[in-house]
Amino acid sequence: MSEFEEHWQKRNQSARVYDFKSVGTSEAEYKEQTTFWVDGEKPVGIKTPLELGDGKDGLLKMHKSLVSQVHDNFRNLVLCNHGERLGIYDFGANLSELAHELGSEGVDNEAIKRIKTAVSKYAPFISPKTFETFTDNRDNEHVAKVGIRIIYDVPALRVTDKALEVIIYVTG
Repeated sequence: MSEFEEHWQKRNQSARVYDFKSVGTSEAEYKEQTTFWVDGEKPVGIKTPLELGDGKDGLLKMHKSLVSQVHDNFRNLVLCNHGERLGIYDFGANLSELAHELGSEGVDNEAIKRIKTAVSKYAPFISPKTFETFTDNRDNEHVAKVGIRIIYDVPALRVTDKALEVIIYVTG
């Protein structure tokens, strides 16, 4: 046996091989992971519009309840227009092209139909009840704004008569 082979054999006898899977986490690491969220409020989803998180929120601010997440998603569905959502061309109620004439009976009926279609496809757990349009006169000097108020229920979450108000910018 050569000198190199003897050295290699001695080295292999004293070497230990460890598997990274067997190491696990320390007790302190485990406690930190399980107590990351304050009062056991685990995040449900990301709030929109995006905001940087603070404290124990993480990178972005998060919704802590399913009701607030559903409300946020419904708002995004109503405000989104076709072609704006990457990968889902028909996502949204597509209301911007109706904005100039919202408030007239025919256009309101079309808006209701579009919202109903979007909800039935992307949020069938929401039951819209009433639809109302209004003009937003605050800071309305250079920008025309029309508002929509929708009252809805989410039966699976036992939510009734929740109101969603959104502003659609007509011109400006």
